[in-house]
Amino acid sequence: MTLRPLGVLLLRLPRRALAALGTLGPRWYTLGLRWKIAALLATGCAVVAVAIGLLVHHARLDQVCDGARSAATAQLVRVRQVYELTGQVPQDDMDAALDAPGLPEPLRAAALDGRRTTYLDIDGTEDTDGGEPSVWAARPVGNHVLSVRMPLREQADEMAEFDRQLIVSGAVVVALAALGGAAIASRLSRDLRTAAATARRISQGELDARIGHPLPPGFRHGKNEVADLATAVDTMAATLQQRLEAEQRFTADVAHELRTPLTGLHTAAELLPPSRPTELVRDRVVALRALTEDLLEVARLDADVERPDLDVHPLGTLVEGMVQRAGCADQFTGRGVRFTRADERLVRTDARRLERILTNLVGNARGPVDLCVDGAVVTVRDRGPGFPPHLLREGPQRFQTGARERGQGTGLGLTIALGQAAVIGARVELSNAPDGGAVAVVRLPEA
Repeated sequence: MTLRPLGVLLLRLPRRALAALGTLGPRWYTLGLRWKIAALLATGCAVVAVAIGLLVHHARLDQVCDGARSAATAQLVRVRQVYELTGQVPQDDMDAALDAPGLPEPLRAAALDGRRTTYLDIDGTEDTDGGEPSVWAARPVGNHVLSVRMPLREQADEMAEFDRQLIVSGAVVVALAALGGAAIASRLSRDLRTAAATARRISQGELDARIGHPLPPGFRHGKNEVADLATAVDTMAATLQQRLEAEQRFTADVAHELRTPLTGLHTAAELLPPSRPTELVRDRVVALRALTEDLLEVARLDADVERPDLDVHPLGTLVEGMVQRAGCADQFTGRGVRFTRADERLVRTDARRLERILTNLVGNARGPVDLCVDGAVVTVRDRGPGFPPHLLREGPQRFQTGARERGQGTGLGLTIALGQAAVIGARVELSNAPDGGAVAVVRLPEA
């Protein structure tokens, strides 16, 4: 039994806490902001509770020890008075004795020097008191030392109960601090998650997404950092939306305004006499008209105004009809398209837009092209050099064709194909075959 269990325990707590934090390692960085703030508040409160607990414990311990020393001194005075009157130590008091065998040596030496003093034996002497804490008081009597020993079992029990109450109170305070920190941080964490989700929606093309953080009355910038962040993100999104919409309108307006002079130019080219220069002019006019139509289509896709006409179709039969019409219209001339059908499935799609997707994919291919329908999947594969690495890494970019690798073009074909696929709910996957050639896989939703 000891008078200071709290001191030993509280001194070990910081070391144990640091050891526990050391075992977290990288896992600390994966915790949410709410739990980090709660853990930091709980740790701070624990440190404060340890400091206050140590101060209170030592103050109470000093008070108990002073009381015990005073009681032992008073008892020694009474025993000395009896001894001087009778010449004998009171036999009814087993804690009083002359030259007690268990008397601590520092106390014996002080008494032989003529001083009356006390000695607090925290650990106790095994021979005399069974290891219990006790307080001694002694003074010289002639050549002898008269001493009194008082056990401190009640005081030790009182200190142990006091320490338990301190520990329980500190634990309650730390728990309340952790709960309060989690409650306070939950709002902050929710606002930050909302901002992150809104930023992801904006990056995915949903330009009208906004955080809409409610501003408190009398809000001024710099007073609420989360509201500042929400306002900044919303302002950025609005500015970005305005600029993109302006660019889309500009592209659509330019392409639309070009259609009228191009129509006249095409008519005029048809009136030219047959010759090699005439063929070149007509070829460039056709290419320019195709580019203008592609620009208009890209502008409509960017503006998200396209609405599909979905219906249920047998995919194999539908694609076979597209290949036949494209062959008759010379759209696949020189492509060497070979059509195969492994399985017939019903899909829900827009036939016109699906034909547009496949036409662009085949038109982007090089060399003999294999067009295969297997279930609800259409695969287009060529025998060319494959897609450029930057295209597979970053996706199709407008007016970036990798011409030295895949031939001439505007770079809009794949962009239109992926945009139309998104409209009809399909998914286009681009890759390179292990044995060479580009592979484009169109996955359609089954009916």
